[in-house]
Amino acid sequence: MKKYLCVIPFVLFLCFLMACRDKAAKGDQEKPTPQAKVEAQAMKTIRMEKMNWPDIKTAIESGFKTVVIAVGSTEQHGPHLPTMTDARIGDDVAERVARKLGHALQARTIDVGLSEHHLAFAGTISLKPETLSLILRDYTASLVRHGFTRIVFIPLHGGNFETVRQAVEEASQAHPGIDVTGFTDMQGLLDLLKRNAADYGISVEEAGGHAGEYETSMMMALEGRLVAADRFAPGYLGLFGEAERKLMFEKGMPALTANGVLGDPRKASAERGEAYLEQLADFVVSKIEPKTAD
Repeated sequence: MKKYLCVIPFVLFLCFLMACRDKAAKGDQEKPTPQAKVEAQAMKTIRMEKMNWPDIKTAIESGFKTVVIAVGSTEQHGPHLPTMTDARIGDDVAERVARKLGHALQARTIDVGLSEHHLAFAGTISLKPETLSLILRDYTASLVRHGFTRIVFIPLHGGNFETVRQAVEEASQAHPGIDVTGFTDMQGLLDLLKRNAADYGISVEEAGGHAGEYETSMMMALEGRLVAADRFAPGYLGLFGEAERKLMFEKGMPALTANGVLGDPRKASAERGEAYLEQLADFVVSKIEPKTAD
């Protein structure tokens, strides 16, 4: 009997060791992999300004090799919308695009652009084309250095399109092997606006190209508290072709509109704005995905 009693502590000790081993093995199995950590973090945010550098580094090393950057503006948008309108819309669309592309992060939005033709209205801040080009060059160089292999610029302010197109071409030459691209299809954007207007019973003139129903609806969806609905008023509602565009850039917005609006915001709605944002993001992805696919 004494012999068996002596064995009991040893057996209990073995059981304790086996239990510890099983617990450790289970812990290793349950321990999230670096990729799982990245995926979990990406569900919270893909905005690099809200992430710390170790998480950004881990994300890049785990396959988040694409980075999306909006190029906006700080300019007047009529008496009813804030001057951050283009930057805010661009920022939202860039995040949607990054999520749709998958394994992509979003870099800080460039929120000042080429707005010379809006300077007659208080609050507008404008860069020179060469200044924006240098900013885009430096953004690209920084992001390449961190290990991104696909860099996507999204300008949703009309005055930025040509400068972004040129900067993308120069960056592609300066960084061989890096896919630098940009959404620079201005005509495609205008065609999308026309289709959206028709789908929702809004005339092209009402939707407008600046602070009309289209942009106002998107801002109501994003920043409703900043939209001064009591100031809704139509602006320029005439033909907006090449001649009018040239006049606007040469003489400034007041040559076409006294209140800074191209369109009519009075039919704007937040619900329609959310639909516009999603459709715009889908359209941008359709334009850049073939260029950035592995």
